[in-house]
Amino acid sequence: MKRLFLTITLCVLGGLAAFAQSELQPAAIVNLTKSEPITVKQLRTEVERMEKGSGRPLNAEERRQVLDVMINEKLALQAAERDKITISENEINQQFQQLRAGMVQAIGRQPSDAEFATAVRNQTGLEVPAFREQLRRQLIIQKYLLSKKQNVLESVEVPSEEDIRSAYNLARSQFVRPDTVRFSMIQINYGADAAAKTKAKELADKLSREIGASPSKFDEVALRGQAPNSGYQAGDGGYLPRNPEAQQIVGAEFINTAFNLKQGEVSKLMEGGRAYQIIKVTEAYEMKNLDLDDIFQLGTRVTVRDYIGNTLLQQRQQEILAQASQELVTELRAGKTFQVFEKNLSW
Repeated sequence: MKRLFLTITLCVLGGLAAFAQSELQPAAIVNLTKSEPITVKQLRTEVERMEKGSGRPLNAEERRQVLDVMINEKLALQAAERDKITISENEINQQFQQLRAGMVQAIGRQPSDAEFATAVRNQTGLEVPAFREQLRRQLIIQKYLLSKKQNVLESVEVPSEEDIRSAYNLARSQFVRPDTVRFSMIQINYGADAAAKTKAKELADKLSREIGASPSKFDEVALRGQAPNSGYQAGDGGYLPRNPEAQQIVGAEFINTAFNLKQGEVSKLMEGGRAYQIIKVTEAYEMKNLDLDDIFQLGTRVTVRDYIGNTLLQQRQQEILAQASQELVTELRAGKTFQVFEKNLSW
């Protein structure tokens, strides 16, 4: 019996060792400036991420396309390193700020770190550190592309007024601003333990009783919340649209409460996002079909005309960028700059 157990154990260990070894086999080797493998494990990880995002398994041709993208990325990164092209942490941080600004537009307030991490995970399948590294690689490649294809990229024509008006008329029904409110918020955060939550609830109840339904009392309490060691936070919550995206983040109770208040009214005490909250609506906007000269994004000076013009310009830039990228990939793939191991691509 012991011999049989030992035999089974050795077989299992042998199988695991063989699997681990096969995972470390190269799916491809890129050698533009140095020999750099793409392992089977790296390819499988990327394929599985793509499959999770699409909700279906990838076929053999699609797996090969994933490998081609990985090869192209390594070729471009090696070429950028050769040409001493780098990206600073500040440039990466600026991109993160832009992504957060996009969330602000969607939910009407600054997202918490946890909310931002969840959005990144849902959109990319990556945790924030891995996404940051992916972004760094993409920015390096983008800068390298700009250095090599600047003349092509500068050929993009700025959209004319006729182009903008034509695009607006085609999508006019989509330019609708939903019911939107701007609010001030008092927020009492609490941690994961019960004692911290109990303490926060006591403070929240005290503030709620002090405020009642009085807008002026709300302002007094909010002003105190901006002082150090107040025990809570207070300030402008931004613009909140009534749409599914915002509700998914702030919750149905928050949305329903905010839109049942009139301008100047104060809410009841609410709980959500590991915090107790009281809000006061400071501005209210009804749903509206937007014209070209209407403000597209509340709180900014960006009109519908500006938004369409920028969108059309970005679309044209993306088309030119795709053309320039393909030219660059063709140049980098010329010669024996990579090798694919077909026998290692089946699993």
